[in-house]
Formats: sequence, structure tokens, C-alpha cells
Amino acid sequence: MTKVDFYTGVEDKLRTACKLSHKAMQNGLRVLLHAPDEATATALDKLLWHYPATAFMPHCRSHEPTAGDMPVVVGHGDDAFPHHEVLISLHTTSLPFFSRFQRVIEIVSQEAEDARLGRERFSFYRDRGYEMRHFDLKNS
Repeated sequence: MTKVDFYTGVEDKLRTACKLSHKAMQNGLRVLLHAPDEATATALDKLLWHYPATAFMPHCRSHEPTAGDMPVVVGHGDDAFPHHEVLISLHTTSLPFFSRFQRVIEIVSQEAEDARLGRERFSFYRDRGYEMRHFDLKNS
């Protein structure tokens, strides 16, 4: 069954997504970063070229032919994925295909509306019996 981790109190959702992707990649896991729109996917793709500053994180977009070989893939608007290991969602709702993944990471900012929507997603997963963990990054 899919395991779900919530990272809340986040100042910068895109940087947090990069940080978590890098950590997963270092642990030998492949990541799909799923953005809600093309603008967010493009911003995330650009940020990944510079994060972390001291290393390179191989990545590409989900529609590229090399997606199956990359440890980090950026996608949006589709549900054809090169793997089903870790899904990092930047959406405000639970994705309909989340249960295909071994692990889902939900990132929730400090903004009031995003926090409210994050609580709704948390309840959605909890009410369906998914194993969950919570990490509050507000004071880190």
C-alpha cells in the first residue's frame, strides 16, 4: 500500500521539492515531481539545473524519451510515468493516480489557503487507511 508523507509549514514549495528529490535520489529512489501546470513544471525544471549548488541532479520532463533512465522526472497534465517509486505532488488536491506509487510526498506551504487544502488531503489519505507521516518544517 502507498505510504504518504506530508511536509508542512514550507516556505518555498519548489525548493523543498528539489531538496526532497535530491534526498530520494541519494537513497537510490526515482522521483516524479508532478506540477499542477506548465508554468510550475517549467520553473521546477529550471530550478533543478541549479539545485543543489554543489552537485547535479539528472532530470528531464516526463514526455522526453530519456525519462525512463532519469532519477528525477518533472511532469504535469498526464498520467504516463516511467516509474512508480516516489511521487512528489505540488497540487492542491490528491492526484487520482497517487496509489500507483510506493510513496507519495505532499508539500504544504505556510499560506492559509494552502494549509487548509493540505489538511483536506491529509484527511483524505487518513480516512482511507494509508500509512502516513508528518514533518513540520515551519521552524527548521
